Amino acid sequence: MLDETLLDDPDALARVDRRGLLRGAAEAGARVRTAARHAAEAGVTELNPEGRPRSIMVAGPGTASAGVADLVAALAGASAPVARLHSTGVAAAAGAYRWTLPGWAGSVDLLLITTTDGSEPGLALLAEQAYRRGVTVAAVAPERSPLAEAVTGTHGLVVPMAVAPHELTDEEAQEASPAALWALLTPLLALLDRVGLVSAPADALQRIADRLDRTAERCGPAVATYGNPAKTLAAELADTLPLVWTEGALAAPVGRRFATVLAELAGRPAFAAELPEALAAHRVLLAGDFAGGADPDDFFRDRVDEAQALHARVVLLRDRPAGGLTAAPAARELALSHDTTISELEPEDTTAGNGNGNGTSAGDDPTAPGTGPAAPGNGPDGGPAAPGPGPGTVRDGATDLEGLAELLAITDFAAVYLALTSRLHTT
Repeated sequence: MLDETLLDDPDALARVDRRGLLRGAAEAGARVRTAARHAAEAGVTELNPEGRPRSIMVAGPGTASAGVADLVAALAGASAPVARLHSTGVAAAAGAYRWTLPGWAGSVDLLLITTTDGSEPGLALLAEQAYRRGVTVAAVAPERSPLAEAVTGTHGLVVPMAVAPHELTDEEAQEASPAALWALLTPLLALLDRVGLVSAPADALQRIADRLDRTAERCGPAVATYGNPAKTLAAELADTLPLVWTEGALAAPVGRRFATVLAELAGRPAFAAELPEALAAHRVLLAGDFAGGADPDDFFRDRVDEAQALHARVVLLRDRPAGGLTAAPAARELALSHDTTISELEPEDTTAGNGNGNGTSAGDDPTAPGTGPAAPGNGPDGGPAAPGPGPGTVRDGATDLEGLAELLAITDFAAVYLALTSRLHTT
């Protein structure tokens, strides 16, 4: 049950935020700048690779590392196949994780290792295995951690993970911080730029940091709910079953991460799927007990001491669809036909004539004219659009990476607000 009185009480939010989640979300931009500096100091920007790797493998434990692997696959997948190496083991503990290189990995492949801990023996063994097979290794890990020393010893490249001063002695805060994703991802963006897989030069990383700062200003605890897209989304998702529908190659990993952090931070179940497949995959969820108008029990039953039933709510995260084609109108129609409300998020400056980029809700009428940035006549739905360019390229005054950063920031803030106001003692 969401405590709405906390949402607009910054002091109360600070008191219950014992793991510094709001601070981590607000520091994402600063983390990008620090991580970019660490990458430059480690020599990433001076690399002169002989060519692109045949494939990329990404390994590491935890939600942040999983998010990094998903984002790298979305950003570089068109230029080189990306595979996440999933861990095995008997427990979710640093000493129990194990990773294995696929049989085809060799000297023309690149292994990226990311971790907020750095004490995992399994990752050190993986680096040693990669060295014996001739695989190039690059790692982002805490400075002077066992993994950093192991990768350096096997002639790999190590970039120290960017951490805030208050996290240096608090491993739990470091792992849970929304900024951990950017601390791990930013050096890899700089590396992938050097090998020609992603366009992410230093000025692009600076623009990402600036966009994260602006989004943090809009989503911070001092901003009232009515003008705060993250608080608005958190309030809309209270006591609901979120169905996170995404459109666009870069929106997809954002949606999957949002569903993951909702479960991990806020204890909220959520399902993520990409349009148009989501329309078929989640149709039964909208038609069953989770439908907006569903009430399977007797109307006259006593509800005073009973928990409120969960009803589905669609969250539509959109990037510009390829070729100007969009399934958003069909998504709104399906939600409306099942009395299901829909929230929409789209990064600013990605549609002609719309620069606000605020998180919006379609309320009780998902097809109401003028609702949200994807309304008819105000984006791809209102007419044909040119095919979107590739990752990292400028379009309508913004970049794909900047839009990706904005969506990640808003959804991270929303998950944190749900965690802090849920009364589940998850913080």
